[in-house]
Parts: sequence; C-alpha cells; structure tokens
Amino acid sequence: MQFDPQLEEGRLVKRYKRFFADIECADGSIVTAHCANTGSMLNCMEDGARVWFSRNDDPKRKLKATWELVETPHGRIACINTGRANRLIEEALTSDVITELAGFTRLRREVKYGEENSRADFCLLFGEQSVFVEVKSVTLGFAESDIAAFPDAVTTRGAKHLRELTALANSGQRAVLIYCVNLTGISAVRAAADIDPEYAAALAEAKAAGVEVLAYGTTITPAGIAVTHAVDIKS
Repeated sequence: MQFDPQLEEGRLVKRYKRFFADIECADGSIVTAHCANTGSMLNCMEDGARVWFSRNDDPKRKLKATWELVETPHGRIACINTGRANRLIEEALTSDVITELAGFTRLRREVKYGEENSRADFCLLFGEQSVFVEVKSVTLGFAESDIAAFPDAVTTRGAKHLRELTALANSGQRAVLIYCVNLTGISAVRAAADIDPEYAAALAEAKAAGVEVLAYGTTITPAGIAVTHAVDIKS
C-alpha cells in the first residue's frame, strides 16, 4: 500500500477527545487531524513526537487531515490508523503472503456471521468451504522487548469476535484471527492479559477450540506499508 498523496511530516502537539490530534507542520502552522484509533494508543505517542499525516480535500469531510504514522517513544514506527489494517491484510491475502490462507477462490468483505450480529472482516472461499477471518491491528510495544501485545485497552468488541470464531470452530468450520502488527521491530505478539484479562481468556479458549491465530509483521515507511513476514504468537 503506497500513500497517495504523499504523507506530510509534523510534530504531535496533543491528542484529545480520542478522535482529534493537533499537529504542528513544518511551516509552524497547526492542523487538526482525525485520529482513526479507538484504543488508548499506549506507548505509541508523546507530545512532540514525529508524526506523518495525509490530507483529503473531500468537501464532505470536516477534518481534511488524517493522522497515519508516529515515531514511538521507543524509536519504532507505528501505523495508528487502524482503518489501514484490513486493506493491508487483503493485499497480503491476494498476493499469497499469508501462506496459511493461500489458494482461496473468492474473497468477500464484511460478511455477516455468528449469533451476536457480527461481521467478519473477510470470508474466503476454498471451493465450497467458507473460512471466516477477523483482523486486529497491533501497535502496543515496549521499551526493552520486541514482543508486542494486544489489546491496548479493554475491548468488548474484540472479545465478542473471539466468541464468534470459537463457536465456528466448535461447529467444525475453519476460523482465523490475524494480528496485523503495525509496528516496526517486532518478532512476536502476545495477549495483553494485564490490560484486558477477559480478552486474554477468550483468546485462550479460541485457540483451544481450534481457531487459527496468525500474526504478520509489516514494513512501514512514510512512503507506504506492506505486510511482509510472519511473526510468532506467544502464550
């Protein structure tokens, strides 16, 4: 995925009301950007951090800028625009980067499934077999470790998706969870049980039921992002 138009660099002034971020541009002006991230963004940002943002002149948009990347306090680059994760994983699926899911004959997006009114990010068809796939964006890293964690805040939605995948696996259907690691310098992903113990328990139950849990790392630059390699899953 290449950024088009090219991203602009600035410095983070502050993030506030969850979905807003003030960014100081190179010329000293301040732009208010949309922050498309509902999490806490723990360990992702600090005032004055180097950031990159995109612009969009769509007249229907109230905010003409979107915060895309940040240099974390640990010197990593994170893509904090969670809306990018599904597109990145779709590109990886269609180019067979995700080898565990290579060979599908059709890809559908936002497919209704389950008993809790859910929509799977993707439904892949392998002949007559349907495989339901959920995608989560991972950005929580730590100073002295190359193991990232998910989630960075309590996620009832994430736990719901795990329950839905678990029910599918228990019924004999193939169900997959993919962590899209939108953070450089990471070799593995674990559940953040200290932040959301219910999510961690649901993940353990999903694994026990046969849900396939995958994690793929990305290469991130201000020019673009690509899913490039598998990373480990830690218990």
